[in-house]
Parts: sequence; C-alpha cells; structure tokens
Amino acid sequence: MPELPEVEGVVRALKPAVEGKTIKKIELSEVVYDAVRAGKQCIVKNTAPEMLERLLEGMRIREITRRSKYIFFHIEREEESFLLVNHLGMTGAWFIVSRIEDITEEKFRKHAHAVITLDSSELLVYADIRRFGELRFLKELGDHPPLLQMAPEPFDEGACEFFLAQCDRPKYANKPIKEVIMDGQVISGCGNIYATEALFLMGIHPNRKANRISQNRKIELFRAIEMILLQSIEMGGSTISDYRNINGEAGGMQDRLKMYGKKICPQCSTNTKLMTIGGRTSVYCPKCQR
Repeated sequence: MPELPEVEGVVRALKPAVEGKTIKKIELSEVVYDAVRAGKQCIVKNTAPEMLERLLEGMRIREITRRSKYIFFHIEREEESFLLVNHLGMTGAWFIVSRIEDITEEKFRKHAHAVITLDSSELLVYADIRRFGELRFLKELGDHPPLLQMAPEPFDEGACEFFLAQCDRPKYANKPIKEVIMDGQVISGCGNIYATEALFLMGIHPNRKANRISQNRKIELFRAIEMILLQSIEMGGSTISDYRNINGEAGGMQDRLKMYGKKICPQCSTNTKLMTIGGRTSVYCPKCQR
C-alpha cells in the first residue's frame, strides 16, 4: 500500500500538470457502476457514480495537496469550493495521457476506472487494479469525520510531542510499538514498509509494547521515522509491487530498504523472522531487534 512518500510523489507530479485546469467531463467505468448495483466494494464513496460525474463536470482544479496518505483535489465552481479526496488503496495510480492506450502497462489500462477529460484535452486517469482505493466528493473535511482524526504530519512542529502523548494513552500504551506507529491517529502516513525500516534502524522489536520503551527511545524512534520518510520522498518512494507515480514512473527507495522483505539481516547475517502485528506481516531480525 502506498505510504506517505509515495503519495507525496504523486502529488508533486500532479501539481504542475493539473492545477488550474478545468474538468470537461469524467467517465466512470462499468465496473464501478456494476459494483454499486451489486453492493460490492467500489472506489466511489458517499456519492452515486452518475451524480459524481455530473458534480465534477465544469469544476476547476484549483490546487492539489497531500494529507497523510490522502490526495486532496481542491476544486471549485463559481467561487464555491469542494474537495475530491483520493486514497490510492493498495494499487491505485494516476496517469496523464492523451489517450488510454498511452498507459504503458496493460494491468493499469485494463483497470482505468475514472477517466477525467481536462480542458487541455489531456486525460487524467485513475486506475486501480484491486479497487481498494477511493474517490470521495466532499463539501468540507467534516463531511468525512475520519479525516479530522489524522495525526499531524510527521514533519510538522509538535508532531513528536503528539506522538509521545498518544503512546501514553491507555488505548496505545499496551500495544506493540509497530501497531502504534502504523496507526494514522498516532503518526500520519507511516505504514508497514517504513515502520519496519525505522524499528530495524533503532534495534527495537516490532512486538515490544509501547509502554516498555523509554521516552528518549521513543523520541529517537520518531526522528528515525521522520528521517526515513524524508529519504524516501527524495528517492521517489518505494515500488514494491504496483505503486507507480504518474505516467508509470517507479520509485527508487526499494533499493535502499534494509529489513522490509529481507530474508537475511544485512547487519548480522541472521535469518529474519515473520510475525503478524496489527493484521500486517512484520519482518524483523531476532538478534538485532530487542
């Protein structure tokens, strides 16, 4: 699943290509309509597909921003502002092309579920192979309360203090530290990949309870997360499976990962181990991480 660095890369690529342009029309795939009719998983949330197509027509894309793992399209019509909120899920990707056939990978061409025609005649295409992503039309953030519950950005002033305070709450104090740092209400945007990397860097076992880690170590852990996220942003994120930046560009951070997906510890050559924490598979070194 794309994490903060991958989503940041998408936003940085979309901004100069899309900001200021107007949506002439949007066409949602039959797969989207069929999913709604069958009551199945659908990328379009809280709005009927045909309504979303009507609402977005003629909207101007004023700005594109990121918050945690979400992409915010700030759109407007006649000085009235709205939000189109996108989560990439596990396999979502955006493309800017002249025609669908210009998307180089067939797996994304086959799963193009939202095709937005811009006033520049370009197509802004959202493809999602497994359809766990979402498109959500909102008047304001409060229309979807979970968006108001996200932790501060990890680079914001006060984010570390917020993290420490959350760790002390009964809700989190007795949970495995990896589950805690993957919670978007504790740290924004840190998922399985970068939680794994930060814990390995700090030599902390992923199953160690949050209340069994000293305050100083928690501060060091937070700074490690911050550093790794920034490094990944600079590298264009990690392409593990289906993550792509716009127009099919892959990231480079996967070549620098030390523990995620590894079978042998690069530090001590011990075989790594796997365990499930918070519903996610965690890899760790039984010798280096305590």
